[in-house]
Amino acid sequence: MRRVLRAVIAGTLLTGATLAAPPAQASNTWALNGTYTATSNGEWARTNDVFHDERSVRAIWTISSQCSYPTECTGTVTSDQGWTAPIYQTSGEWYVKHIVPGWMPCPDGSTADGYQVFRFKAMTPGGDQTDPTSNTLVGEDSTTGPGGACGRSLPLYIAMPFKLVKIG
Repeated sequence: MRRVLRAVIAGTLLTGATLAAPPAQASNTWALNGTYTATSNGEWARTNDVFHDERSVRAIWTISSQCSYPTECTGTVTSDQGWTAPIYQTSGEWYVKHIVPGWMPCPDGSTADGYQVFRFKAMTPGGDQTDPTSNTLVGEDSTTGPGGACGRSLPLYIAMPFKLVKIG
């Protein structure tokens, strides 16, 4: 009987200690915060793996994010191009996804929206290794137009190299 009573008391104390433990704190060590120059290089644009020239795009992004773990981060991006979108990190890569109104011009003068996805990660200056402490992030900017838009059965897909550099 005493053993049972001791076990119950020990279990109660252990449970109380576990419940009283402080919650895990979010860390800004891995987060992206501040002002960045975002560049999509149109000189290396691809459609269906065929290279062609597109207009390069440079924008200023203001990013606010926080991380609960090194690979679990969420936040918001505000672009000087007039859009705001969620940002998140999973498996070491960051993602920003948003709709681009009127992205795809049609022969009849109408347009179709595009779905733009930025995917990037922090790299060493040479671009050969990941470096979570780097202020330079590289990846891809891909935009997809819906299938069936403009009388085309296939969706339009354009991808180009992307670079994000912290400036403030």
